[in-house]
Amino acid sequence: MIGSINPVRILTMMMLATLCACAASTVEVSGSYPSPTIQRIPLTLGVYYSDALRNYTYTERSQTGDDEYYVESGQTHMELFNTVLPAMFENVVLLDDPSQADAMGVDAVFMPNIDEFQLGMPQKTRLEAYEVWVQYNMRLTGTDGSYIADWVMTAYGNATVGGLSTAESGINDAAVAALRDLASNFSISFTAVPDVREWLARRT
Repeated sequence: MIGSINPVRILTMMMLATLCACAASTVEVSGSYPSPTIQRIPLTLGVYYSDALRNYTYTERSQTGDDEYYVESGQTHMELFNTVLPAMFENVVLLDDPSQADAMGVDAVFMPNIDEFQLGMPQKTRLEAYEVWVQYNMRLTGTDGSYIADWVMTAYGNATVGGLSTAESGINDAAVAALRDLASNFSISFTAVPDVREWLARRT
């Protein structure tokens, strides 16, 4: 004998199905970054990653305002700088807090942060590509927190739709391309920043 249908159970299942269909996808950006081949600066650099950078997550919302994608890039940003900076400086020391700088014997403290993150989705831009644009604030301070340099950098990357199996892979590939763009420009332009150049002239 077939039991009677429970309307409450059916309604619950429909609600769960709706919630699952609307749940945002999480993209944890992951990629590899080449180490630049440049002459090292004969100084020891302290590096501090703020919680804002470590845990950085961008939320892409649908046209109706619902959360659509969570793009987590804090970990991959740290991996990028942990690859690039040791190729630029004689020694690199990771700091849990900028106040450790004196005790760790560093010459300066570098603190990168993300000011803005933008994601272009094909269905919104009408382009056959995923696009990522990031604006950074780069800060270099003395061991006592005094000003050395503060400058803005931007990075851009894209991934064409063709050959991509999912939107998540497109977002990841575009973000990795943007970070590789950052790595290249940062390593080349660092010593060209006027305040950085003046500081290096005094120290080296």
